[in-house]
Amino acid sequence: MIVAFSVAPSGTGSNPDGSVHDAVAEAVKVVRESGLPNRTSSMFTEIEGEWDEVFDVVKRATEAVASFGSRISLVIKADIRPGREGELDGKIQRLEKAIKDSEESA
Repeated sequence: MIVAFSVAPSGTGSNPDGSVHDAVAEAVKVVRESGLPNRTSSMFTEIEGEWDEVFDVVKRATEAVASFGSRISLVIKADIRPGREGELDGKIQRLEKAIKDSEESA
């Protein structure tokens, strides 16, 4: 399974520009230390693994931002495809191939 999630505190009032990068950095550290395949973009962190291990990491990443605000926002999207591994990169490789193939046939 691949889970894309975004976690951020609110009610902080500590950064005048509204930035939450320090809190998000703590969450991403938890993900990276998990050892599971992952990648972080400007809006989401994706992590791949079995249900229990992935959601354990999401829970710990959420807990890591708790001290940064009085509330936490958590958004989760999951791609549940039993029996598949390596899809974090595999999906992107298939997408790039489809784009290349469509350009070549045009």
